[in-house]
Amino acid sequence: MTLQEIIDNSDHIVFFGGAGVSTESNIPDFRSADGLYNQKYKYPPEVILSHTFFMNETEEFFRFYRDRMLYPDAKPNAAHYALAKLEKKGKLKAVITQNIDGLHQAAGSNRVFELHGSVLRNYCMKCGRLHGVNAIQNSTGIPRCSCGGIIKPDVVLYGEPLDEYMMRMADAFVMASDVFIVGGTSLSVYPASRLIDQYMRNKLVVINKSPSPIDEQAALVINDDIGKIFEELKITVP
Repeated sequence: MTLQEIIDNSDHIVFFGGAGVSTESNIPDFRSADGLYNQKYKYPPEVILSHTFFMNETEEFFRFYRDRMLYPDAKPNAAHYALAKLEKKGKLKAVITQNIDGLHQAAGSNRVFELHGSVLRNYCMKCGRLHGVNAIQNSTGIPRCSCGGIIKPDVVLYGEPLDEYMMRMADAFVMASDVFIVGGTSLSVYPASRLIDQYMRNKLVVINKSPSPIDEQAALVINDDIGKIFEELKITVP
């Protein structure tokens, strides 16, 4: 069975994606050979992107964050647009993403569960005031609110808990889906394993450039660029 046939015969699809969904928008992933974790910095990226480092080395955190986590010129790619079309058509019920770039919403998706937050949202740690991405992008040193408080990105750092409401909603949508498409993720970090465990049907689709730990469970495995695969789909929207 092809991906086109699976989608054509389903009206309750859920998509779960990782960094590989946005690499075709020129946002680097984390664990591939040229990914973020394989580049050299004074500290390893997983250390810099931790709550402890943020609190203790705040200025160094923001130097890295501005340089490597913000991509203001990035645009949605074919995968983002195809998923938005599937939602508009009534087939796709939710996008669950580990990405923090906001590209799913930029492409037109409405029901998006951002498990790790978004670089587009930021808040003052002192007064709670909300700030856009420009508050960090256009600042130097430690970005501060007018009240003097530090402006923190609304992203989940290592050592910080995921939003429980967001996870419960993601679990519920996966459990209710008849088709679960997983794309652009190594499935090597939580909550990927938890979401896979919630899926109870037999139409798991995995789209990834390299083999994944759940390939044997899948009804269909495609090892290719996810944007290319989605671009080839025929999706007509009234």
